[in-house]
Amino acid sequence: MTRKAWGGRFQGEAIEWVDAFNASIHFDQVLIEKDIAGSIAHATMLAAKEIITDDEKQQIIDGLSAILDDYDEGRLEFSVQHEDIHMNVEHALIEKIGDVGGKLHTARSRNDQIATDMHLYVKEKAYEIIESIETLQETILELAEDNIHCIMPGYTHLQRAQPVLFSHHIMAYFWMLKRDKDRFNDALSRIDMSPLGAGAISGTTFDIDREHTQELLGFSDIYQNSMDAVSDRDYIIETLANISLVMVHLSRLSEEIIFWMSEEANFVQLSDQFTTGSSMMPQKKNPDMAELIRGKSARTTGALTSMLMLVKGLPLTYNKDLQEDKEGVFDAVTTVKGSLRIMTGMLDTMTINEDVLEKTVQNDFSNATELADYLVQKGVPFRKAHEVVGELVLKCINEGKYLKDLSITEYKNHHDSIEEDIYTVLSPKTVVDRRKSLGGTGTEAVRKQLQVAKDTIKK
Repeated sequence: MTRKAWGGRFQGEAIEWVDAFNASIHFDQVLIEKDIAGSIAHATMLAAKEIITDDEKQQIIDGLSAILDDYDEGRLEFSVQHEDIHMNVEHALIEKIGDVGGKLHTARSRNDQIATDMHLYVKEKAYEIIESIETLQETILELAEDNIHCIMPGYTHLQRAQPVLFSHHIMAYFWMLKRDKDRFNDALSRIDMSPLGAGAISGTTFDIDREHTQELLGFSDIYQNSMDAVSDRDYIIETLANISLVMVHLSRLSEEIIFWMSEEANFVQLSDQFTTGSSMMPQKKNPDMAELIRGKSARTTGALTSMLMLVKGLPLTYNKDLQEDKEGVFDAVTTVKGSLRIMTGMLDTMTINEDVLEKTVQNDFSNATELADYLVQKGVPFRKAHEVVGELVLKCINEGKYLKDLSITEYKNHHDSIEEDIYTVLSPKTVVDRRKSLGGTGTEAVRKQLQVAKDTIKK
């Protein structure tokens, strides 16, 4: 019979399947490095405060290091009877170094221990996600620069609206990602906090030095309230919210790519590396990676919703419900990092079908607004100009033409201020380049945008 760390109060033994239900070791074992780092810091502080001896500290540190080696080499066996990563490590430590291992838990609880582990984990993953976001931003910048002269239709309501530079379109996602990165950087001020030493709920009677363990673990701040320290999961919720927004942005971009790759649009081609085929239809080339990213956004949003519901009714401080705070964030981190990597690869190997895009913007009515603006510049009130252009578009639709196909006589029949220069005005390149305003789609405006983006990403 394995004796529980808390077994002194109990006479009966848990049923095996109840142990399994109660345990978290099957998923929280990924925290082993963080758990051991926290334990080494704690032992170091205990020795500095003469709560344990230097010799005991060294035995504990050597034993913990050996356990981590065992884990790395696949020799460490976990048991649901020891419930979680903390008790499994403590059990292994006592087996290695004897009763001295039992001194490690002096002046701490699993409550502040798991909080410490999770803060270390989320901090590390936040930095990794920021790095992955920056890599994708760099790929978008390169794609925009390489295709600076490529014009494509811009859409509202998924209907052709106005021609825009492809670079301008794709750069919209650069700025979404910048906001995502900013949110993670801001959240770090709340993630990078040490709860170690808060104990189970009320601190400890031992003369510990929480600032010492804070420094050893590299935390920039420390919890001032022991109850808040062990019960706070705001930083996890905030991280899940930030991940969910990243995934929503990647999902939106995936939807664009899926449409662009369709035969109806044929604006881009995706590399074979990021597409799959059909088991039945041999002609198919499916944008499955983009579809998976779009689908996985639901997964991360689900993790966020689950976490919000988990904590909404919990009284202070620790409740066993909080064991459920980990799997969602572990999965969300894996999902967002994988999705960012896949999106980076897709964009890096994507081919823009410039000839298709050029034909597309030549044969639509996305230059209609330009004609209205042209009339306004001739002194025609915009509302009247809008009406005239609407009538011309209707005429073209009825006759199977586009605005560029109308004769100057036909134009003058609708408004005599229209001159021969209208054909130059209506060309897609002119339409695009006239939008010189800050943040506009004109070539020069986009070049300035790209430079600002380069300067931004270096900060």
